Amino acid sequence: MDSKKPVFAFRETPRQMPSRIPLELRRGGDWGELYGRFGEAEAKHQSSRCLDCGNPYCSWKCPLHNYIPNWLELAREGRVHEAAAFAHETNPLPEICGRVCPQDRLCEGSCTLNDGFGAVTIGAVEKYIADRALSEGWRPDLSKVVATGKRVAVVGAGPAGLSCADRLARAGIEAVVFDRYEQIGGLLHFGIPSFKLEKSVLATRRDVLEGMGVQFRLGVEIGRDIGLDALIDEFDAVFLGLGSYRYTDGGLPGQDLLGVLPALPFLVHNGRLVRGDDDAQAKPIAGWEDRVALPDLHGKRVVVLGGGDTGMDCVRSAVRLGASRVSCAYRRDEANMPGSAREVANAREEGVQFLFNRQPLELLGEDGRVTGVRVAETRLGEPDARGRSNAEVVPGSESVLAADVVIIAFGFQPDPPQWLSAHGIELEGNGRIRVVQPSGCASRRAASAALPFQTTNPRVFAGGDGVRGADLVVTAAYEGREAAGGIVRLLLG
Repeated sequence: MDSKKPVFAFRETPRQMPSRIPLELRRGGDWGELYGRFGEAEAKHQSSRCLDCGNPYCSWKCPLHNYIPNWLELAREGRVHEAAAFAHETNPLPEICGRVCPQDRLCEGSCTLNDGFGAVTIGAVEKYIADRALSEGWRPDLSKVVATGKRVAVVGAGPAGLSCADRLARAGIEAVVFDRYEQIGGLLHFGIPSFKLEKSVLATRRDVLEGMGVQFRLGVEIGRDIGLDALIDEFDAVFLGLGSYRYTDGGLPGQDLLGVLPALPFLVHNGRLVRGDDDAQAKPIAGWEDRVALPDLHGKRVVVLGGGDTGMDCVRSAVRLGASRVSCAYRRDEANMPGSAREVANAREEGVQFLFNRQPLELLGEDGRVTGVRVAETRLGEPDARGRSNAEVVPGSESVLAADVVIIAFGFQPDPPQWLSAHGIELEGNGRIRVVQPSGCASRRAASAALPFQTTNPRVFAGGDGVRGADLVVTAAYEGREAAGGIVRLLLG
């Protein structure tokens, strides 16, 4: 065990991030993870900067309420396997969250040291702990788990489904995970580029889950290959982690022009090609019946519409695909962008041009192919229902952005399958699955005995983007974890 932590380590040791892939390689098409890994010394130094606050704001801001100061101290002492066990107590996917979470908006943004000294590098240490422990053979200890004979079908192998399966296995309940894609992860695998999340990380997580007894049935679509009624008959309960795959197009004229792409098919096709899948263009994309071909972006002018994390994934992918100019148009200012500030900074460094306060009005084209985007300048007005200022068009401020390819990244909405209603599963007015919130209060219905994330069918639970709408990986992991707790209570009392 290491010696006592220096009291003023936060002043003596500056905040440090892992080394990054050089800019010229990124612009040249390197798809490796941007941030490298901490070594033991770096992880210990950064962990020692933690103040171990009596009321740790980092933990409260994290949707999973991770025991961050505790596993930072264990990492500082070199007790990595114990730190990994502690991290897994609250987070079924720590190596993934350490990579893709917007820590600048969550734990690190709330760190006491963030104002003046630089936040503790929580995400990078979390990644170090999980990666090192798993590579050394550490696995969750289920030696005291007693099999209950109960079985649960998990629909969707995204972060909500994986988290649910993890917690069910820890309770001695057999989890069988179904997914229509050929790999686990959902949008973790097919939507997030490999420069943010190497897909070998998901392969390791699958190995961990299978070692815990979780079974995967991939390439199986519920409602097409097997009905929900069959799952309800065969299993004791069902969890739905359906995600959000219906994109918001904004109703812009000209969206049928060649060269106009929705963000998700663009990212999925490109991710498959990067991984060496020669049949990527021929494979279907879940939720997209029509094939969307991926054009050659080399030397092209690319405009991405939307300022969220998906938009940042698109612009940074376009850079690596050789686009001659990549622009991002967003209708509000930079301070109101929904995406991670760190991702925006990375994109800007890689050469992306940001056009703030630009409202897209129309996609222009010639001979059936897109040639530009007509936009208008905006000014910020009164706050909307979520407290963000509305973007109001400035009269007479229209201009045209020349483009060879336009990628629409306005976000995604749930696309609930029709078979839900046949099994008594109600939806909210916005298409999200209606569930009991963790407080015990049902949305729009009285259910004093209802369980967290239980739907209006008492044997079916749901969580993730299909319940919340498109959101963060960490919130989906939280809802999958909490839904599993509700299922355990239903089946085991």
